[in-house]
Amino acid sequence: QVQLVESGGELVQAGGSLRLSCAPSGRTVWHYAMGWFRQAPGKEREFVAAFNWSGGTTDTADSVKGRFTISRDGAKNTVYLQMNGLKPEDTAVYYCVARPGGVVSRIAHEHAYWGQGTQVTVSS
Repeated sequence: QVQLVESGGELVQAGGSLRLSCAPSGRTVWHYAMGWFRQAPGKEREFVAAFNWSGGTTDTADSVKGRFTISRDGAKNTVYLQMNGLKPEDTAVYYCVARPGGVVSRIAHEHAYWGQGTQVTVSS
């Protein structure tokens, strides 16, 4: 089992920045793909970004490309989502996810492990 704990979500004004963190525990995630999804009220979960922990492959949704960056700190065993130029439409619960096997995916149900989510609210 892998436990994922997110942090960093809060209320921010449009144009501002936030950095979300995700700390996996319970099992080594070296051979996992990890990433972020988000879900706004009344909408389906949406892929945001992902990477392969061991190979460094990354993938970012077009809706956030150029504004959001996924990264990792191996020493701290932590995954980050740096969000710049935030827009009101970025308001959502953001979930950290993990997928055994290391292949990056944009499909929600292909991720076996999910964190509890952290709320990001962007005011206009």
